[in-house]
Amino acid sequence: MTAATPPAAGLSRSSDAPVIQIRDLHKSYGPLQVIRGVSLAAPRGHVVSLIGSSGSGKSTLLRCCNLLEDSQQGEILFEGEAVRWRGTGLARAPADRAQVTRLRTNLSMVFQQFNLWSHMTILQNVTEAPVHVLKRDPRQVEARARELLAKVGIGDKADAWPAQLSGGQQQRAAIARALCMEPKALLLDEPTSALDPELQQEVVRVIKDLAAEHRTMLLVTHDMRLAADVSDHVVFLHQGRIEEEGPPDQLFGAPRSERLRQFLSATMAE
Repeated sequence: MTAATPPAAGLSRSSDAPVIQIRDLHKSYGPLQVIRGVSLAAPRGHVVSLIGSSGSGKSTLLRCCNLLEDSQQGEILFEGEAVRWRGTGLARAPADRAQVTRLRTNLSMVFQQFNLWSHMTILQNVTEAPVHVLKRDPRQVEARARELLAKVGIGDKADAWPAQLSGGQQQRAAIARALCMEPKALLLDEPTSALDPELQQEVVRVIKDLAAEHRTMLLVTHDMRLAADVSDHVVFLHQGRIEEEGPPDQLFGAPRSERLRQFLSATMAE
């Protein structure tokens, strides 16, 4: 999308207000430009997948959405509320740390490497942030955490330690932890790429279930089948720019960009 395009253009339920909206975003590391004028939106209940080769800017874009990285230009809005900035260029940073904290509590991120706390049980991992960050009632949080662990298929692992779980089980615990924050949107950064193929399917099933519930998700993935199955909208990034975007049947069935055709050919051959 260009900055002039309506935020939900081309999406199947375009009347929904965006939960996440990005306008003309730029991100650099010194002289290296990683994101070059990207604009996109994730309407409520939609799954938007970001695909592209390694180094195309997908994960960096996701981290900018969650304000784990500072961008140098452009707007980031959450449910219509724009992030406030101070400074310009490489000196730009969020102006209101309280706003950042508040927005982050509504954007739960699932990382490639699980990031579970090794000194806590699985149940403690899931309940830690809702109790100590959101100040919710511990008994209610524990009950919800057990529901979510059962939902992702590891209800019997609540008292286990992360090291006692397989990679697929750890990633499902990380998803339960993200969901226990009751976020408005989930940001998933390559949630299956660190797993063996058999374990990947455990996590894929959970993501498909969440998509079926119309959870708002921004998903970075190398799994083209997953992107095709769960997405309302797919964005192909190349060298920090949107090379092509649209519904999955269009991007995977009739890509217009030669670069996307090359990418899909190489990916499907793996």
